[in-house]
Order: sequence, then structure tokens, then C-alpha cells
Amino acid sequence: MKKILIPLPDNDFDVTEVSIPWKYFKEQGFEVEFSTENGKVGSADSLLLKGVIFGKLGAKPDAISAYHELEKDKNFFAPIPYKEIEPEKYDLLLLPGGHAPGMRQYLESKTLQEKVLRFFKLNKLIGAICHGPLVLARTINPETGKSILYGKKVTALPKILERIAYYLTFWKLGRYYRTYPEYVQDEITRVLKSKKDFITGKKLWEPFVLEDGNLITARWPKDAYFFAEILAKRLKTEKGGFYKK
Repeated sequence: MKKILIPLPDNDFDVTEVSIPWKYFKEQGFEVEFSTENGKVGSADSLLLKGVIFGKLGAKPDAISAYHELEKDKNFFAPIPYKEIEPEKYDLLLLPGGHAPGMRQYLESKTLQEKVLRFFKLNKLIGAICHGPLVLARTINPETGKSILYGKKVTALPKILERIAYYLTFWKLGRYYRTYPEYVQDEITRVLKSKKDFITGKKLWEPFVLEDGNLITARWPKDAYFFAEILAKRLKTEKGGFYKK
């Protein structure tokens, strides 16, 4: 049985980017385990469950339904502390996103970055979506002194989408949609070999997934379904390529 690890913060992770891949993987017969900094059970961004503004801009009903199923999963209630992660045990590392303040615990964890580096050196499959690629961008390979994303092609939350979400909601929620002063795209682009290695896809509103070797990345919740499909294909076939739905 293929084993997948999904690290999470204690709170504020994206509902869709965790629950949709989790449900799809379970349906494919894969085993999914979770990890948080100290083994505390994680929780999703509550605003995404009830609607960010006037009940709008939240997770879709199917993602919310999948999240409530996830809340009953025994592995979800027994997360492994980051320091106890054993990358050798897993076939895939999935790094989900989220933008609310609680995500910083996960995005900034040096312990998690050490484990991610091990996954990278073992040439394991690594999937990351939305803010998730920030964990990769901040993971430094001591042999090169550069991010493990250096020389890779990658996608993540595009600046235009992060900016739109912020402008639509700042009057009510302040910097809720701005996890950091620097946009996700800008931080990731800084660590790449070339600015051209950050690829947003031609149409932001159509599902898009990018592969470069064992690195599979996607941009935002709308990509989550397709992202899960591609990750599952890779787990089953180990064939590479670039996919656009």
C-alpha cells in the first residue's frame, strides 16, 4: 500500500487543499498519515468553512463535506510530530496551502524543512499546492547553499490571485489574505535559477498542474481535484510529464 504524509499547522490550513486530495487518495486505496509540529490535532481555517465574506469566498460544499469526513479519520486524530517524521516510510509528501496567520507555524518550521530536505534527497515524490511551495523554497540544500527549488520549474499561488483576494477583503479582514508582506510568487521566484521557472499556466481559472521530475506543484484550491488525480497517477505509474486539463 502506498503511504502518503501530509504535514499541517495546528490550525488555519486550507480546507480544499487537504480534504480533496485526502478523500481521493483514500478512494484509491492509499494510506494517508498526518503530521503537526507537536502532534496536536490540526484544524482548518474556520472562515473557509463558513464563508470568508457574507458567506462567500469559502470552500465549496463538496470540499466541506470531505473535510467533515476527514474529521472522522483515525490518522487525522493521531498526527506525528514533525521531529518524528521518517521520510523513508512514505511514497509521497504532500504540502498543502492556506493563507491565514496560523499557517506560519508550518511554513516557517526549520524541523519540517529538515525532513523535507530528506524527502528531496531520497528522490521521493513531493507535491505542493498554493502556499505549500514556500516550504520547499525555504528548504536549503547545504551542499549547494541554495533552495531545493533552484533549477526546478514550479508553480504556486500566483501574485494576481493573492492580490485580488486581498483587495476584495482587506476592508473587512485586514491582512487575512496576505500571509506575509511579500507575495508567494515573488518569494519563490527569488530562489529559482530563472524567473521563467515560475509558471502560472495560461488560464488561471482552468485547472493546472506542473511536474518537474518528482516535484508536482499546483496553484490554488481550484487545482486541488486535478492535483490529486496527477499525484495518484504518479504513485501508480511513476511516469513524468506536464499536465493541463
